Amino acid sequence: MTGHGHGHRHSRWRPHSHDSTDRLDHALETSRRGVRTLVWSFAALFVTAVAQLGLVLVTGSVALLGDTIHNFADALTAVPLGIAFLLGRRAATRRYTYGLGRSEDLAGVVVVLVVAASAAIAGYESVVRLLHPEPVGHPWVVAAAGVIGFAGNELVARYRINVGREIGSAALVADGLHARTDGFTSLAVVAGAAGVALGFPIADPIVGLGITVAILFVLRDAAKEVFRRLLDAVDPASVELAERAARDVEGVLGTRDLRMRWIGHQLRAELAVTVAADLTVEAAHALAHDVEHRLVHTIPRLTAVVVHTEPSTGADRAHEAVHH
Repeated sequence: MTGHGHGHRHSRWRPHSHDSTDRLDHALETSRRGVRTLVWSFAALFVTAVAQLGLVLVTGSVALLGDTIHNFADALTAVPLGIAFLLGRRAATRRYTYGLGRSEDLAGVVVVLVVAASAAIAGYESVVRLLHPEPVGHPWVVAAAGVIGFAGNELVARYRINVGREIGSAALVADGLHARTDGFTSLAVVAGAAGVALGFPIADPIVGLGITVAILFVLRDAAKEVFRRLLDAVDPASVELAERAARDVEGVLGTRDLRMRWIGHQLRAELAVTVAADLTVEAAHALAHDVEHRLVHTIPRLTAVVVHTEPSTGADRAHEAVHH
């Protein structure tokens, strides 16, 4: 490889086979954790929704029916995410040279759209109930069903968000935030039922409108998380940490052109390092390996690094002397 107007002694370093195996095993394990999280959370939300559906048949509450529909929809968002995690485990091909990890980001977009639809439905139902109030029977049963819905959604939300952050999955975090929005909707059912029981039937739609606003705030956070990932945004602190870690490797005179991006829930990086001009190709290869090894063990969820070595010039050495 050539670039920057001069030749290079070494172009790319490719990781040894045992390092590749370790990273592959880690990637598969994180995908398994994602799928496992989706399976358990789907089961929890499905049981919650079925329990609420039984109480809908007893009370005839339109508000509770809407909340039950939301919970079924939230359970079903596990489907595109599960498909994305499974696709992300497929090996790279000649067409998809980075694999299909970014299908996870597309699934995150689906989740954001579902959250937006939930906000629209909750707002619409609240306005309709405000304009055309409907009687609700057994308000305390409705409140109990709302508590069930909130508890189930909040447990699932925390589970998805925690695992999503641990494995670096923006889509799973967004899906956890979606579960939290449905928990807010369930709280609206509780508050509305309490208002009805106390003789204020208009309380149900008013609280519903307030919860719609809360859902919009959650939607903003979920959309920010997903669309930043789509645009290859990374934490600037990780970039600075990677630069420092590379410079600390003995024999590295300087670094530049560091780039990092997410492929699903795995980070990849590439950078150029300046080395002594009199290094042999073998020595440059070993140094590139040291840089890759240091970065992978320093940056969380970083699984692959391409290191490009460049021979130093007089100007580079003067710059480094001033820098230090």
